[in-house]
Amino acid sequence: MFNKWSSAQIPLLNLSLGRIRVTVMKQRTERRTKKIISVLSKRQKDLTLIIDNIHDPHNVSAILRSCDAFGVHKIHLYYTNQEFPELGKKSSASAIKWVERERHRDAKKMIEKLRAEGFNIIRTGFSEKARPIVEWDLTKPCAIILGNEHCGLSPELCALVEDELYIPMQGMVESLNVSVAAAIILYESWRQRMLKGMYDHPSFDEQTLQRLIEEWCKK
Repeated sequence: MFNKWSSAQIPLLNLSLGRIRVTVMKQRTERRTKKIISVLSKRQKDLTLIIDNIHDPHNVSAILRSCDAFGVHKIHLYYTNQEFPELGKKSSASAIKWVERERHRDAKKMIEKLRAEGFNIIRTGFSEKARPIVEWDLTKPCAIILGNEHCGLSPELCALVEDELYIPMQGMVESLNVSVAAAIILYESWRQRMLKGMYDHPSFDEQTLQRLIEEWCKK
């Protein structure tokens, strides 16, 4: 099919195609870098979830996707009686690459560390002292605990954390899937923070933001 090209023209054609590929790759890199800067500028360093022994990989993957969608930079994994599930890139839609994770096995040390960092820690539940999610100020630094699909929250975490929220429901079913609950909680957090303009400027200092941009560009 190259009969119409002379032997002298073919190298020029290859050179032109090479330049096109370089140009396309450069454009893709520039677009990706702009996307990374935009996303990191909206990441909320003071909003996080504590995942308490959630064992279903599909639930964990869905939670990670919601975290990425609503700007959560990092989550905390508390696993003592369950193994952290193996997550596939397909099920997590690669969100696992963009949401930092810190593992814990000691409840007291984890809670003390988060409180020392200024976090208000809230657990999910349905006790008489639980308050509906809309009554909580989620613009303040907060870490929200989500419990195991079958057993709920670990007793040691309940003993350490008194504040409790619930999602009001109007139907016959008494609870939501944990990944759905996570998405609703994070949406309400996003809604409150968006109204306060917290996504309009980076939560990270300039040095940290630059470091994160460089790290993400290498992923």
